[in-house]
Amino acid sequence: MTEEKIAPEGKVTKKLKIEVVKPENFKQTYAIGALGGHSPYDFRIGFYNDSPKGFEKSSNSQVIQRSIDTEVIMSPLAALELSHWLEQHIRDFEAMFGPIAKVKNHPRAVEQPEDTAEIQGYI
Repeated sequence: MTEEKIAPEGKVTKKLKIEVVKPENFKQTYAIGALGGHSPYDFRIGFYNDSPKGFEKSSNSQVIQRSIDTEVIMSPLAALELSHWLEQHIRDFEAMFGPIAKVKNHPRAVEQPEDTAEIQGYI
């Protein structure tokens, strides 16, 4: 639905209203991190959760299963708009609740897969 307005200069301007609808099969997913990349045509962001699976007997390393629950594919313009939206909401959040702290010097050394180096969650 659009609304028309007449500007002071006599020009007709149209205002756009967007109606947000969630379909019956809408689902929410909680994610502890994201990974992804881009091509000249789109950006892909996979949202994941980690689950401990136990220890490898040969190396005494704990195994974590990283499950990608959802992937979002968007145009470069949509990715840019998303980054601005996130930046604004992070500024608003920190103004209200204080800086968001990252976990430093985690007691366990974690080997991250190469494609999660820039965007990572916590373990």
